[in-house]
Amino acid sequence: MVGNELSIRTGGGADAVAVARLHALSWRTAYAGIVPAEALGDGLAEQREEIWELRLSADYGDPVKAPVLLLAESGAGELLGFGYLVPQPDGRVLLDNLHVRPGRTGAGLGTALLDALRVETARRHPGAPLYLEVLADNHRAIAFYERAGGVRTDTRTAHFPGGGELPEYEYTWARP
Repeated sequence: MVGNELSIRTGGGADAVAVARLHALSWRTAYAGIVPAEALGDGLAEQREEIWELRLSADYGDPVKAPVLLLAESGAGELLGFGYLVPQPDGRVLLDNLHVRPGRTGAGLGTALLDALRVETARRHPGAPLYLEVLADNHRAIAFYERAGGVRTDTRTAHFPGGGELPEYEYTWARP
């Protein structure tokens, strides 16, 4: 799939609904049996849509502080994956989301998208380390991040609506 059939572009407000749908689908697939069932139930897609519409329409003022959405699309324009970079006050950049459409994993899309996100981080925030948070039980994602050179740099607890808590790890890619 990676190659001429894949394009990566910057997303915007017009992409909010498609991103939200993929986000909900990815959560339901990757997190089934890991996160509390109520976090994946009815209303997830609508909740994600509201969040993405807010994120992608917000005025962040200084462009250096503005998050960046990158989309991976097929040659036919199908959304195959996305990543969202959020600059942090501590000088790092949080990879807040990295999702590949279920059924399309394992074909190099995640690697291509992560590479593009790392390049974008280096371009917009020279010298800033990129990091993300991943649930400790998301073994497939952890294996992917470690193969991609991510190093576990912290352990903490993720909090879910309704009081659920799960262990999570932080993975960091060193400054380029």
